[in-house]
Parts: sequence; structure tokens; C-alpha cells
Amino acid sequence: MIQFFNVSKIYNGVRALAGATLQIERGEFVFLVGPSGAGKTTLLKMILREEAPTRGQIYVSGRSIARMKHGEIPTLRRQIGMVFQDFRLLPERTAYENVAFAMQVIGSRPAEIRRRVPEVLGQMGLAEAADMFPRQLSGGQQQRVAIARALVNKPALLIADEPTGNLDRDTAWEIINCLQEINSQGTTVIMATHAREIVDALRQRVIALENGRVVRDEHQGAYANAT
Repeated sequence: MIQFFNVSKIYNGVRALAGATLQIERGEFVFLVGPSGAGKTTLLKMILREEAPTRGQIYVSGRSIARMKHGEIPTLRRQIGMVFQDFRLLPERTAYENVAFAMQVIGSRPAEIRRRVPEVLGQMGLAEAADMFPRQLSGGQQQRVAIARALVNKPALLIADEPTGNLDRDTAWEIINCLQEINSQGTTVIMATHAREIVDALRQRVIALENGRVVRDEHQGAYANAT
């Protein structure tokens, strides 16, 4: 589904990614780990075509990111759901309206929005919170609204950038359970994280970055190399 071939990214002479080569298959759950500044966010931005590679080739669902025309980028992003550490909900819109907005921007019909939004809110355990504003929700509920928004257009790929970073331990595990359930239904999940406990417990595929390089790629991996 995603292929990187010798991909490098340089910002103003500073190397953010160096010769990255990797392949992620449809339906995988992948943890992306490494210290701050290792290149995790750069790699995710290139999958979304927010950044283009300085060198190398990237393919998403068989299409070249580097060769993609500007007008084709929105079509790519409709296949990808994005979840952030800081939720990024619209504060003056309810949970329902935040999720519906993701469908409105791609031109979905009102009848489809009215059908789909309650469905995905229910999937996230938020049926009773549909009319609540972000300020009325807990951090875990806000993140589940953000996941619902990312899922509402049925993306093939879900990218989660530190989705548990602002949550307590129990709430973080609730979010991880949601992501595992989403993955079990066939959605590819890529999660960038510093959450060592979660990575070590789940034993999913782990891709580790350091100084812009892929230094480890293990199935059933841990956060760090065994010592």
C-alpha cells in the first residue's frame, strides 16, 4: 500500500530523512518510533503529500507522490484519515458537527451525512455525546471524536500522530483499543508514538527512526532493541 524507495528530505540544508526504504502492506498496524527530531513527522507528511521528497520515490496505493499533480492531492487525502495529539476539533461545533464537517468538505450528500455520522459516533461509543461541544468532553472523548472524524469517509489508511500523548494511561489504552478495532476491520493504521508501554505490550510491527534513517524494522517488535 505504501512504498518508500531511498527517500531523503532536506530542509534548508538540514537532513530530516535520509535514504528511507520501507513497504507497508494493506491492513497492517505499524508503530513508528524514535526520538524527537528523528524524522517521524516528516515521513507522515510525505505520505499525505504535505511535503515532497528531495530524492527518492514514494508510492501510495500504486500512485507516485513525487509525480502527483497539485489537483490530485485532495483525492489522495480522501483515502487517508488523520488523528493528531491535540485533537484539532472545531471548538464551536458539536461532536456531530465536527464529524459531519469532514464529509461536507468533500461534497457528501446531506442524506449520507445524516446516515453516516451517527453510525461512526456510535462505533466510537459517542452516541450520547453527539450534541456536546469539545469543551464539554473529556480528553479521551475528544480524541474519539477526532478518530470518528478521521474514519467517517471510510479511508483505507489511518495515520495517528502521537494520539495518546495528551491522555492519561487508562484513557490512552481506550484509544489504542479503538485503533486496534479499526485495524481489525481492514484499515491500515500507522501510529507515531513515544508510548513505550503500549508498543511493548502490543508487539505489532515497529519501524524505528534515528537521525532521519530507518534503523530498525521488526514484526512483533518492541519500542527498543532488547538488551
